Amino acid sequence: MNIGKVLRGAVICVLGLSLHAGAAVPRTYYIDALMGNDANNGLSEQQPWRSLQRVNTHVFEPGDQIRFRSGRIYEGQLKPEGSGHAKQLITIDQYGEGYKPRIQGNGVMPAALYLLNAEGWEIRNLDISNYGPDIKAQRAGVLVQLTNYGTGSAIYLKQLDVHDVNGSLVKKDGGGAGIIFSNGGRQTPSRFDSILVEDCTIRRCQRNGILVNGNWSRSDWFPNEHVVIRGNLIEGVPGDGIVPTGCDGVLVEHNTMRDCPRLLPDSESAAGIWPWSCDNALIQYNEVSDHKAPWDGQGFDSDWNCNNTVIQYNYSHDNDGGFLLVCDDGSARAPQSCGNKGTIVRFNVSVNDGLRTTGKHAGFAPVFHITGPVVNTRIYNNVIYLPERDIKMDSTLVEMGNWFGYADSTCFANNIFYTNNTADYVMNQSKRNFYSNNLYFGTHLNRPADKAAVIKDPQFIATPLPGMPGMEALKVFRLQPGSPALQKGIALPDTIATDLYGNKLQVHQNIGVDGK
Repeated sequence: MNIGKVLRGAVICVLGLSLHAGAAVPRTYYIDALMGNDANNGLSEQQPWRSLQRVNTHVFEPGDQIRFRSGRIYEGQLKPEGSGHAKQLITIDQYGEGYKPRIQGNGVMPAALYLLNAEGWEIRNLDISNYGPDIKAQRAGVLVQLTNYGTGSAIYLKQLDVHDVNGSLVKKDGGGAGIIFSNGGRQTPSRFDSILVEDCTIRRCQRNGILVNGNWSRSDWFPNEHVVIRGNLIEGVPGDGIVPTGCDGVLVEHNTMRDCPRLLPDSESAAGIWPWSCDNALIQYNEVSDHKAPWDGQGFDSDWNCNNTVIQYNYSHDNDGGFLLVCDDGSARAPQSCGNKGTIVRFNVSVNDGLRTTGKHAGFAPVFHITGPVVNTRIYNNVIYLPERDIKMDSTLVEMGNWFGYADSTCFANNIFYTNNTADYVMNQSKRNFYSNNLYFGTHLNRPADKAAVIKDPQFIATPLPGMPGMEALKVFRLQPGSPALQKGIALPDTIATDLYGNKLQVHQNIGVDGK
């Protein structure tokens, strides 16, 4: 008898029994709204299920794959059950030829795609809408929700086309959005860990684009972590574009928001990309344009209850409300709020921002609006370019406002402030403002003291044109040889390696976004 062969056979048998008794073998399920039948087993292209309802009744296991036939419309709500994990995700994707599978909610449920108390999912290549006969608050295209769950990990949304969601235009009523992550519950605090929204399109959604909600109060601080929002297009959305809330270390990069219609009531405020109640947010390489919110309406914002926000390498243009809002509600105090401390805004370009001429707040649109008791804000190596424009438009470059207090310790250094008309500065009762080594071109009224100011044409390599889309348009802000901005900047303590164009920064700092 071959004892070794017998032993090997016994081991294989035991392993087989162990696998059979443990986790189920991952399966692939197919759905075809035209040729399928819910009585089928769904396990092949020849035996597909037909409806979303059939999908919703099945509890999926780690590693399972769910495939919707392309070129089909699936009406109703997709609410899949089950959880995977980071090493064995449950995936949803398309198969076959034709347009992306359409999940058409028709406004019947609050969300067309709803993932509740689940983790370990990757969902990609779906077309999702949720347009109802009437506007309804809190309506979404995609809703991922945790309630009394604890930490939910590994939720990835990729290449989704979310469009036509008619939620409320009023934020206090509940609004609405293309994609919402939301967590809550008092018994077991919940949060997300490792979520990704990548290469999605959000079009014609009311009120907002992408929201990541969380535990905003510092007294109940349990932040979302490892949140990445990257490479998305938000178009035709009138409200807030991307808003992470209650996050630590969120990364928002390479997104575009454009063509925002003027739909919000006069009482509403919104902006492009902004963190609220976040620590260590990094917002970079994004483009926001054409925001027309009746109040705020900036491209970017570092909002209250935030620590150490970094806004860098972004492009803001043609926004009604200006380029940047930095704010703190001084009436919101500890233990709920930590204020707004340590915002850094660097190597960004703003072109033709501050256009508001209609509505209740017509004529108020400073390029920089810094309001409330924000502390230690550093704004350096940016380019602000204001072409010739209507005399009705606000000429204010920097406005320090009062929101139950004024800003303290704000630094403007190494910036190029270029105007073809007139620029003004309103510092009000803000204190410890530091202006150093900025370049001012054009007429600047009430300019704060700047002992190392450069008052010359910066000599860009080409003339900027308002309305130019795309990050490639920023090449015009490179400096010609002999520019008076070369090596005239002040060294700053923040650690940063490259300029807007990816060039390694020189020992002697330039003014503006070109560090070469």
